[in-house]
Amino acid sequence: MNIENTPATNEAVKNKLAAIYRDEGRRIYATLIRLLGDFQLAEEALHDAFSTALTQWQSEGIPNKPANWLVSTGRFKAIDQLRRQHRHSEIVAQLANDCSEQTVVTNEFALSNEIDDTLISDDQLRLIFTCCHPAIDIKVQVALTLREVCGLTTEEIASAFLTSVSTMAQRIVRGKQKIRDANIPFQLPSKEELESRVEAVLSVIYLVYNEGYSSSAGESVTRSELTIEAIRLARLLQSLLADTEVTGLLALMLLNESRSNARTNKEGDIILLAEQDRSLWNQAQIQEGVALVQSSTAKREYGYYTIQAAIAAVHAQALDANNTDWGQILAWYSLLLQVAPSPVIELNRAVAVAMHHGPEAAVLLVEQLLQQKLMQKYHLCYATYAEFLAQLGRKSEARVALEHALTLTKQIPEQRILKRKLAAL
Repeated sequence: MNIENTPATNEAVKNKLAAIYRDEGRRIYATLIRLLGDFQLAEEALHDAFSTALTQWQSEGIPNKPANWLVSTGRFKAIDQLRRQHRHSEIVAQLANDCSEQTVVTNEFALSNEIDDTLISDDQLRLIFTCCHPAIDIKVQVALTLREVCGLTTEEIASAFLTSVSTMAQRIVRGKQKIRDANIPFQLPSKEELESRVEAVLSVIYLVYNEGYSSSAGESVTRSELTIEAIRLARLLQSLLADTEVTGLLALMLLNESRSNARTNKEGDIILLAEQDRSLWNQAQIQEGVALVQSSTAKREYGYYTIQAAIAAVHAQALDANNTDWGQILAWYSLLLQVAPSPVIELNRAVAVAMHHGPEAAVLLVEQLLQQKLMQKYHLCYATYAEFLAQLGRKSEARVALEHALTLTKQIPEQRILKRKLAAL
């Protein structure tokens, strides 16, 4: 029996569409942008396609390739919309011509099966490179890609960059305008252009992963759909470009992801690295990640992601927290500071200093960091400072630091762990 001709219940259709929107919505959106050449038109087409599916699938059944069906339907809806509005006649003619050239069909179900699965799979990567075009300011590149490719809200992106929502919204608007005004194509760059544009793409993928690994706000610590998507995009990029930093980023994400099952308890509370049940760590991801680290470091090209992956590999290979080689981790962080100086890396290095040499020296390092305005907005800086103060017996100061950290985080599980630390003091 052909599933396309089997009617479906309203509940089954709703559940299927919810799953598709969650797992494939951004890929479908990216494909519609490529086909239609316009962000707003693609977004309207996406919603129109899902709305049409909600009613049509109940009578005609859920198609074998629902994502393809949604792309085709969205494209047709967009063309119809342009025709009704009697505008952009040249665009309408070109889109209609594209439809007739690519497929000869008698109904929308047939057309949906002609949509190239590989093209849909790769369209997000095409869109990333479009959003990361060198004609666009680097800050705008990252913000635009996080918003349009991965569907993060403006609030989430602003939190990731420790900046205001209004500033981030302006960056996104500027990015769209630049793509339109400069007629930037929705396509992958040539092999010659790839190397010069890969740094911005890697930073985008990494920020997507970080938002999924540790959500900036809300009830959940993680957003697995983002971490999975970031790893998928990194693998896709690695297939296009033999680059140690691409390999390093993939290794870093795999090694961090290997701990995901051990990072929270049943109540959703955060379990710190030292307290995690390491038997829950994903050994397959660790093995792949360590192998990728060894491949990258063997070339002695130590970049930002490769060094972080090497640090993650030290953690991943330690039998327990007490047997972690903190001296090696400290050495890697010192090298990382030379490669990519930043206050957040200095904070991470301070933790390694505390673990290797004791909290006295680390307290001084964090106090210096807290003189910077950026770190005065970063809750983990105050939480780390409180940890060192508590280890030195300075409990009243530690309590003040924790209370301030609590005002800076919007993630509910992080708030709970800070409250537990306060109660312990």
